[in-house]
Amino acid sequence: MTASRAATDDSRPMQITPLQRLTVPLGGQEIELQDVLHDAEGMRLLRIRIRERARFTIFDIDPATARQWGAAMQRWADEQPTAAAGPAA
Repeated sequence: MTASRAATDDSRPMQITPLQRLTVPLGGQEIELQDVLHDAEGMRLLRIRIRERARFTIFDIDPATARQWGAAMQRWADEQPTAAAGPAA
């Protein structure tokens, strides 16, 4: 996956690098993770894009929030029986 440039609302460029794409087996939602670098501020965020048919939900989160969210998801996944696991990544 390659980086792309996009303009923010105030016309300052940002660099977007796709990281991962997932499709949820139940429901078919598409989840895309992107690394977003705002050139003007040098601020880096994790963008989470969730597509449900024609509707998009987008979160831009900082590294500390990403760590907390990731740890919570990992704890939950680790507590589930292995038979309930989805397809291998």
